[in-house]
Amino acid sequence: MKKILPISILISLVLPVVVLGQTTVITAPELPFLETITKIGNLIFTFLLVLSVIFLIYAGILFVMAAGKPEDVEKARHIILYALIGIIVAFLAKGIVFFIRSYLAPGI
Repeated sequence: MKKILPISILISLVLPVVVLGQTTVITAPELPFLETITKIGNLIFTFLLVLSVIFLIYAGILFVMAAGKPEDVEKARHIILYALIGIIVAFLAKGIVFFIRSYLAPGI
């Protein structure tokens, strides 16, 4: 009875290593064109997102500084609208990259 406990502990520690050690890793084919598209898409996504956030902050400051002037409030609303459109375009850039990658190399 005393030998069963250490043997079962040893088996429970060694068995996952043996099972996981026999897995094979399937690598996808290297497509430098897709890597370039991914890098460009990520760059566009990051740039547009940062720029949109900066313009949202700027529009918020304009709202605060407008002090009820309708032309400044309208200007701030337009900036917010365009910043939100910029965020949508940024996510579309990310989606287009995902679509191209999934269409050209579905296994990646």
